Amino acid sequence: MEASVQGPPARGAAAYLGELLGTFGLVFFICMAVSEYGVGGDFVAIALVHVFVLFMLIQTLAVVCGAHFNPAVTVAMVALRQIRPPDAVIYIVVQLTGGILGALATRALLTDEGLAVNYGAVAISPLLDGVFAGFMVELAGTFFLMFAIVGVAVNPRGNQEWAAFTIGATLGLVVFVGAQLTGAGFNPARALGPALVSGEFGPMGTFLLVYILAPVVGAVLAAVAYFRLFMAPGKKVGGAEPVG
Repeated sequence: MEASVQGPPARGAAAYLGELLGTFGLVFFICMAVSEYGVGGDFVAIALVHVFVLFMLIQTLAVVCGAHFNPAVTVAMVALRQIRPPDAVIYIVVQLTGGILGALATRALLTDEGLAVNYGAVAISPLLDGVFAGFMVELAGTFFLMFAIVGVAVNPRGNQEWAAFTIGATLGLVVFVGAQLTGAGFNPARALGPALVSGEFGPMGTFLLVYILAPVVGAVLAAVAYFRLFMAPGKKVGGAEPVG
């Protein structure tokens, strides 16, 4: 994750490859876990898979690419001026590609086993009262994920030694709560990959609203809110000197 609020550095091929591999790994392990456990699977185990895989990927690839692995995170980082818009566009393209490849790999390995759960495709649960409720679940989950990212990885005063674990644990937390409600997307690349591979989008407008727009809105709101409340010039947190 990013470690500075200064001007963003230019990214290169290594960073793009890191985002591709990282998003592939994230979606692959998630979809494999969902496919293996099947309908009514162990949501605790699935949430822990999210924790461990994101922890591993951040630890190994943050120094290469910043470890976004999520188009919503990348858009929020643009809002914080942590990445240049042209680089962000490439990041999003390779993230979506990585998500599709991760879902394809799952289908290749668990063709029959994963079919019952559409290889990890997301869907709004009957437990929720309509599309708006699904939108709010995805927005809220991504909000808290991004809030943690900014707090420990973007804030120069954050405890960055714990960043990978904190971010992974936050993802696990929101997945544990949201998995039975929306399938716990919180990441357009994670949602798009298995949906495209299985062909199970549901109503396209609903998919775009709940699994694409809601995470982006949640991430941007969290990034801007954290920065304005705790990091903007003149703000003091815990008696610390203001940033800027």
